[in-house]
Amino acid sequence: MNTLTKLILVIGCVLLIDARSGRECRAGNGDRPNVILVMADDMGWGQTGYYGHPILQTPNLNAMAAHGLRMDRFYAAGPVCSPTRASVLTGRTHDRTGVLSHGYALHRQERSIASAMRAAGYATSHFGKWHLNGVRGPGVPVLASDAHHPGHFGFDHWLTVTNFFDMNPILSRMGEFEEFRGDSSEVIIKEALKHISQFAEEGRPFFTVIWYGSPHGPWEALPGDQIAGEREKSAHHHGELVAMDRSIGTLRDGLREFGVDQDTLVWFCSDNGGLPGVGHDSVGGLRGHKGSVWEGGIRVPAIIEWPAKIRPRVTSYPASTMDIFPTLVDVLGLPREMMLENIDGMSLEPLLAGEIGRRAKPIPFHYNGKAAVIDNSLKIVQEKIGSDKYLLFDLDADKTESTDLYAARPDDAERMKAILDETVTSIKRSQAGEDYPEGEVTRAGPHGRFWTEIPEYQRFLDEWSLRPEYVGQIRKSQTANRKATK
Repeated sequence: MNTLTKLILVIGCVLLIDARSGRECRAGNGDRPNVILVMADDMGWGQTGYYGHPILQTPNLNAMAAHGLRMDRFYAAGPVCSPTRASVLTGRTHDRTGVLSHGYALHRQERSIASAMRAAGYATSHFGKWHLNGVRGPGVPVLASDAHHPGHFGFDHWLTVTNFFDMNPILSRMGEFEEFRGDSSEVIIKEALKHISQFAEEGRPFFTVIWYGSPHGPWEALPGDQIAGEREKSAHHHGELVAMDRSIGTLRDGLREFGVDQDTLVWFCSDNGGLPGVGHDSVGGLRGHKGSVWEGGIRVPAIIEWPAKIRPRVTSYPASTMDIFPTLVDVLGLPREMMLENIDGMSLEPLLAGEIGRRAKPIPFHYNGKAAVIDNSLKIVQEKIGSDKYLLFDLDADKTESTDLYAARPDDAERMKAILDETVTSIKRSQAGEDYPEGEVTRAGPHGRFWTEIPEYQRFLDEWSLRPEYVGQIRKSQTANRKATK
């Protein structure tokens, strides 16, 4: 990184010099849009009206898809929530970043997309679920003292909760706890639009991350959002998606009202595949669900809407949440040094203009002792890393991953096995800290703490024991404490 680039990163000025081309880029013009990243929580690939779900209509997501780039083969980098969020911020598979599963903290040594956007002069803000600070249990407001809160990763403003959140949530605004009334999806969209309106009025470009708590369980939907004729679990689960879809409409309407819709890139996706047992198929006939590296666990709905640049169309180009950061680096003309050298995503900027043929970079998955790699139509799976068993599938012909081709296609099998094995080896090196300037991991964890064990939350336990989303966790903690003191 040259001296000028370092100076730019330090002072965070609006004017940047593209490290690759030398051209000047000024934030806020037609080539440097506002950016909003929106992510659902546990929404499966099949849970949209445009994919023909039996009861969900999703008119606002349908409209977004009709006016943007609908991505039919888009993947969450991990099959559970925290890992995929880490991949969005870093452009890397989550197991490189310290986020091995839910409840793991993102290494402070990672380079974040929010920090890059802030250095480029963007107003950066985060709304909703965070889950990158090593705290487990139902979502509680993030502490100002938390060493892994969003502000430490480049967000100027944050209204944030540790994990999933539901009706009438308590959120943390920069460490100050606030209680809200209403559906959680509508709450955070309303709050995000307040900030967006301010930035639009000031003419300041903005980078806004909106991470919903829906439709993660336990489910609680407004009566008017529950679909008639459904059993209670299904009614509340799908009702949360009804409300979330409505909030997408509120967001799009707000952007039009503020006059920034044409030059705002909105990227919607889910954090992992859908859930079983919710009353209707959540994964659109794919194999597996949340928690697995089968298609049902990692393939998710995704749409990019940017009216000034993207003509409406549907693509089957394979892409992932790891591509978001490198794509925005190219779209905005940011220095490549904003990211770590070893990233797993690739820029999709050419895809925004039109189809670009085959993907040049395979998509890796590495979670809970399992690994997989997708290379265009082919997918190789190793259900136990270190074993000698590999499975190979042709997703174009077999989207349900029913027919193992490993023995039948030896050349493809050998090539894909080599890619997967090298990926596993590379991730081991990353986990030892080789990707960081220090050559080791120096700013990790803590991981896996339940918030009932954190001293700063103790004074809230009596009050929160009356809230349905917290009572179960508090009772578990109290029971464990009684047993420990006997």
